[in-house]
Amino acid sequence: MAKPSYLTAPRKSTGMPSGIPYIVGNEAAERFSYYGMRTILVIFMTQYLKNANGELDVMTDEQAKVWYHNFMSWAYFFPVLGAILSDAFLGKYRTIIALSIVYCLGHLALALDETRTGLTIGLGLIALGAGGIKPCVTAHVGDQFGSSNKHLLGKVFGWFYWSINFGAFISTLLTPILLAKYGAHWAFAIPGILMLLATWVFWLGRNQFIHIPPGGKTFIKEAFSGDGFKAIAKLFSIYLFIAVFWAVYEQNGSAWVLQAREMNLNWMGVEWLPSQIQAINPILVLIYIPLFTYVIYPTVNKFYKLNPLRKIGIGMFMTLPAVLIIAWIESMIQAGQSPTIAWQLLAYGFLTAAEVMIYQTGLEFSYTQSPNAMKSMIMSFYLLSISLGNQVTALVNRFIQNEDGTTKLEGVQYHLFFAGLMLVAAVLYCIYARFYEEQTYIQEESAS
Repeated sequence: MAKPSYLTAPRKSTGMPSGIPYIVGNEAAERFSYYGMRTILVIFMTQYLKNANGELDVMTDEQAKVWYHNFMSWAYFFPVLGAILSDAFLGKYRTIIALSIVYCLGHLALALDETRTGLTIGLGLIALGAGGIKPCVTAHVGDQFGSSNKHLLGKVFGWFYWSINFGAFISTLLTPILLAKYGAHWAFAIPGILMLLATWVFWLGRNQFIHIPPGGKTFIKEAFSGDGFKAIAKLFSIYLFIAVFWAVYEQNGSAWVLQAREMNLNWMGVEWLPSQIQAINPILVLIYIPLFTYVIYPTVNKFYKLNPLRKIGIGMFMTLPAVLIIAWIESMIQAGQSPTIAWQLLAYGFLTAAEVMIYQTGLEFSYTQSPNAMKSMIMSFYLLSISLGNQVTALVNRFIQNEDGTTKLEGVQYHLFFAGLMLVAAVLYCIYARFYEEQTYIQEESAS
């Protein structure tokens, strides 16, 4: 049986590539599955986890934070493995399909087994699957474009990021309700079904995609060339600064959720679940992306040129008010008050603005600044900054635990520590970015 013949280079066109809707649809369903599982993870570990006998065997808050951030760290470390498989051996499409199956098996393990064994197997498979496909999907978006329609890249990465947050918004609202009403089995099973749907949607687009062949020896040669080393070194330096942002940002799924349990959760006449508050983040992203793209950026550009590096720098400074608001909330809780959850929503307003300026900008910047044979590999290094940030947070939480159950950084001090770390990183980044020299790489178009 003959192998299917796929397009291996972008067509010369000024329009939108036909494969983009399948990628965006796949991403929305995949992110529903990922964020749905992630949203309830800390609550599951501290309230629902069982032993082999079916008895409760829950974790402390600090233990749950360590597990959560270690999982996040591995989920954003495995992109390196996915990138090597993709760029050197299998190509992006086959890597995404294969690791998506692994991803589905991880959801199945969580849905079937509520013990620490099921948790370990499930999170391990999801980290491998979700992490492995992440750089490939992002680079696959860029591969659909050539020099004739590269001007649409920024818009498409905006849509891509919008679809991520659309899926995240729905799942962040729905999954905590599933957990509270129907238990962990269904709460983890529904995201697994959505991941299976995401895999099917991606497969449907196989004849519409541009399939850039794996680089093989070309990948090795380019990775170890002078240009390859230079691109990696320059971008990795940027990613080290961005890692500090992720060390702060990812706490909205751990420390912020645990803080919400101590707050007045009645807002707008609705009694919210602690893990549901995270839904404000994707809602704001859905609003912010068109607002920033079509209003704020064009307006600011009239007075001050906003290149990608400047957007990232502004985003890093935007993170500071978010952390300080969380610290202030903690001070009220320690004083015996029960502050309204609306204060956390204000913190999310600043944090999400920073996310849009850093993450969305970083996606496009990383793609355009990486040599053509190394697109997935560079994307994996970008995602490695998220892994590193989570590892920093996990290490801090492990270090501050005392044997008697207390912690070395209590409440307000904990958040002020991360605010100080963010300020130092933002200042040093701005100094480094002034000397960064950009170089753009785009896939060659086909002759036909």
